[in-house]
Amino acid sequence: MIKSLCTVLFALATITSFSQNNFQGKATYMSKTTLDMSRYDKMSEQQKKQMMARFKSFLEKTYTLSFNKTTSSFRENVQLEGPGASGPSWSRSNGQGSIYKNISDKNMIEDIEMFSKRFLVSEKMEPLQWEMGMETKKIGNYTCYKATLVKEDTKVDWGAIFSRRRNNKKKDSTKTSENMPEKKMLTVTAWYTPQIPVSTGPDVYWGLPGLILELNAGRTTMLCTEVSINSDGVLEIEEPKKGKKVTRVAYTKIVKEKTAELKERFKNRGRGNNRRL
Repeated sequence: MIKSLCTVLFALATITSFSQNNFQGKATYMSKTTLDMSRYDKMSEQQKKQMMARFKSFLEKTYTLSFNKTTSSFRENVQLEGPGASGPSWSRSNGQGSIYKNISDKNMIEDIEMFSKRFLVSEKMEPLQWEMGMETKKIGNYTCYKATLVKEDTKVDWGAIFSRRRNNKKKDSTKTSENMPEKKMLTVTAWYTPQIPVSTGPDVYWGLPGLILELNAGRTTMLCTEVSINSDGVLEIEEPKKGKKVTRVAYTKIVKEKTAELKERFKNRGRGNNRRL
């Protein structure tokens, strides 16, 4: 308990010491996601390896977080596809998507291109219920502290949509609850450093007394590989403006409707293939 209190006091003291400075910088993150291979139990090992290679651009990405004391922008670093590149087109970014956070206004805007449309998803930044831990570890030259969080997982499970696996018994058992699906909960572990006194981090996460350098959320891990602090000049962090403005609730409804359509099309395509056989 005493150590936890000292951690908070040290963090506050560090942030205060930088409060008068034009504190800004950029952080690079490497993101890796693992697939739930149990959905593909009928595939051979060779087929699984080929599928993993095909999905590599979707499962392994790099991002840049630009930040100052009050705002940040988290954006994927996109490379041009080489000749013969394969993989699902919906997994590729056009480099325009970003997550903008304004801690002063408590406003977050997610710039998303989905289903061939551009959306600006706006929501108020409700305080995240972090549980501050006492564990520490070094990431590069920074001392990091552990914090954990349990929240609802609202991201689209593309693997479930496009998996060919069928389980009729499971389908029948959940038929009565299709209109009221159970919430999926996600356990998040963050490692933050008060040595970089900004209350932000990768993806949608924020609210800790220092920059988040490592994040583990479900099957995804994001690790900061480089930090650059620069107090000279002004780092432009612009709020995204282009796209259809929607609330998070409205966007979630659109995604659910569209993914249901995709899933039905995928099922029908499978039935068509079976008939041809």
